[in-house]
Parts: sequence; C-alpha cells; structure tokens
Amino acid sequence: MGVFKPIFPKGKPNEAYASVFTGQSYLAALAQAPDKQFAIANVTFEPGCRNNWHAHQDGYQLLLVTDGEGLYQEEGKPAQLLKAGDVVVTQAGVKHWHGAKSNSWFSHVAITAGRAEWFEPVSDQEYIAAQATSPK
Repeated sequence: MGVFKPIFPKGKPNEAYASVFTGQSYLAALAQAPDKQFAIANVTFEPGCRNNWHAHQDGYQLLLVTDGEGLYQEEGKPAQLLKAGDVVVTQAGVKHWHGAKSNSWFSHVAITAGRAEWFEPVSDQEYIAAQATSPK
C-alpha cells in the first residue's frame, strides 16, 4: 500500500462524535446544501478507528472513498473492503458501520441527509472478523 495522501483536509479531531467512534477520527466540514437538506464532510480515520453501528433516518448517506483502506458492513451482510475510488450508497434505515482497517489510514467524503441514529459499538470480535472476511 502506498503513502496516505488525502485530497481534502484531514480536519480537526472529531470531538463532537467521539462517543460513537472507537479510535481517533477527524472531521472537516466541506459544504452544506443551501436548503440544509444534506451536508458534505471529509472524515479521516486513524488505523483501527471505526464508528458505531448506526442508521440514517429520513435520509441516506453516500461515501466517496478518497484514500487508504477501510471497511463497510451492513447488518447481516459480509464486510466490504473499501479503497480509493469506491462509492457506497446507504439507504435510509439500514444499520451499518464503516472505518479504517487496522493497518491503514482511511478517508472518505460523506454526503449525508437526514439524521443518524447511533447504536452499539462494533465489537473487537466483529471488527476482526470483518477484516478476515472482506474480499482482498
């Protein structure tokens, strides 16, 4: 794997959402729609960092992977390996999580509409299994 070179600012430590992340993430707000229907932000994850299980209510989330390697998993489905250029579309109400692999930084642009409903953290066992079963 090459050198981590994000194309958007890493941002500041993501203190506002620290309680729903395992590990350190960074957040850089990029834009908000004029009608406030969605926001765009760059989220950067240190190796091993991931967010809790969550779902987007009354909206959706698009993830545009810009650098590093990460994981995305919907409840009841196998994890997906994410690399620069990958796009993930999460429909409203779908419980999922995403984050960095244990040996890589990871960055994505998130386009989010609606509100997030946060659930339990991704357990270490779930995280290890996701890395082992995600396609290479």
